[in-house]
Amino acid sequence: MLLRPRQKTFVERSVSALGEHGNTLAVASTGFGKTIALAGVAGQLLAGNDAKACVLAHRDELTAQNELKFSKVNPNISTSKFDAVTKSWRGQTTFAMVPTLARKANLDAMPVLDLLVIDEAHHVAADSYRRIIDQAKNKNPDVKIFGVTATPNRGDKKGLRPVFSNVSDQVFIGELIASGHLVPPRTFVIDVGAQEALKSVRKTVDDFDMKAVDAIMNKSPITDAVIRHWREKAGNRQTVVFCSTVDHARNVRDAFVADGISAGMVYGDMGTKARRIVLQSYDEGDIQVLVNVAVLTEGWDHQPTSCIILLRPSSYKSTMIQMVGRGLRTVDPSEYPGVVKTDCIVLDFGTSSLLHGCLEQDVNLDGRTGSGPALTKECPECEAHVPLAVMECPLCGYHFYSDKTDDLQPISDFVMSEVDLLKRSSFQWCDLFGDDAALIASGFNAWGGIFFLQGRWHSLGGGKNLRPRLLAMGERTVCLAAADDWLNENETDESAHKTRSWLSQSATDRQLQFLPAEYRQDFGLTRYQASALLAFTFNKSAITQLVTSASDGDRRAA
Repeated sequence: MLLRPRQKTFVERSVSALGEHGNTLAVASTGFGKTIALAGVAGQLLAGNDAKACVLAHRDELTAQNELKFSKVNPNISTSKFDAVTKSWRGQTTFAMVPTLARKANLDAMPVLDLLVIDEAHHVAADSYRRIIDQAKNKNPDVKIFGVTATPNRGDKKGLRPVFSNVSDQVFIGELIASGHLVPPRTFVIDVGAQEALKSVRKTVDDFDMKAVDAIMNKSPITDAVIRHWREKAGNRQTVVFCSTVDHARNVRDAFVADGISAGMVYGDMGTKARRIVLQSYDEGDIQVLVNVAVLTEGWDHQPTSCIILLRPSSYKSTMIQMVGRGLRTVDPSEYPGVVKTDCIVLDFGTSSLLHGCLEQDVNLDGRTGSGPALTKECPECEAHVPLAVMECPLCGYHFYSDKTDDLQPISDFVMSEVDLLKRSSFQWCDLFGDDAALIASGFNAWGGIFFLQGRWHSLGGGKNLRPRLLAMGERTVCLAAADDWLNENETDESAHKTRSWLSQSATDRQLQFLPAEYRQDFGLTRYQASALLAFTFNKSAITQLVTSASDGDRRAA
């Protein structure tokens, strides 16, 4: 398996920081593939030696997911699992459940570790995590501590500083939008007569006083105005609504239903079975609007969701980003056939966007590209070393203020200056017909292609023992990213290197034998171009069927 170029930079910077500091935190937004990058860091530190690592996670599904992806990236490194069922340290890398490992008897039996990796590292302030970290350090004072998270600033602002002295890298949402791995948000800040009152709401330890927010927002005229604005701007979209209290959420849900819109509600104290039924109904499209209270901010994704409604403020920017992030995922057509999503509408009826800045303005381009260690600066509040591009310290939440307004650029402009994935790909992309409407890249085991039809791009992938499948639909960048990821998943660095050598070799006689006659007279045709053409020729019927059927049967999410 290949890493994306940005993932490789992420790995380089993290390995460098671990060598310099002995610990580091790396921050990457949802959609980056941080589990793959995590595996890349561990693989570099473990390859060719007998060092031992442990990867921590707090949920069973994360442990299984991490182990699977780790093995894809590092097929030669043995793994084992330490959870409630299996307690094994046999592998060079062990994937451990925090609640199980944190028990005293299990900690006492923990072997000497050279590397401790912490997924969802914003949890390290918890006692269970600290017991594990302390035991690892007691057994080996030189153990390296590597943490990854999408949301570092949660709850106690200084909760991460005792564990991490620095931040090796931070991947911004804007980068992932520009690379086609997330869709862009379109934010509307709407005052329904509540903004002034919301500005006076006091902060508590964790967030704003939600009872006070409820007293302001939980009123029929405001809810009616919310529904009216939603109908105007996003009435055909699946929507997630964030409310202040359960009573507020119930009234909002009932108002949508009374207006003829299918709606459901989930909240923290709701029974597991009842919550599962509502979420399943939303996933299947039987519910259009899903209203929630502090449930869907983390660890839940529904790709077709293309509208987010904020009916509550957020004191932490990371919380706002988590809420908006529920709508930024791209759509896999194999999971949601026919759904096309190009953006996400954010309707902010509170003050979060005013307080933190709209997400469209949350992009800093300094230090975004390039390889090697990122340029750093020191946080004046917690003295951590953080990347130069960071405007909010991931370890303590300190805001770096700058008089340079041109440091920040709107995402819309950023997207317009599209990152050229064709140049950054590990594979050469061939323009099949010279009109930029059909491009294919080919490896040893797989091929990927993007095709334009009826005003829309389609991404496809196939290969040896891999039936052609639709990977994405919509914007060119999203489709190109999906096809490139398909190649990365099914190829290796070695195969990418070998195919690049074909760029300087002439097409072989055997290749020409299977190509149309006009190509046999093209003496400039390279071995690589011939390989791409053959991939298209052998799969033309399947490609045509997939593209035309997708175009005929699509339904827009955004």
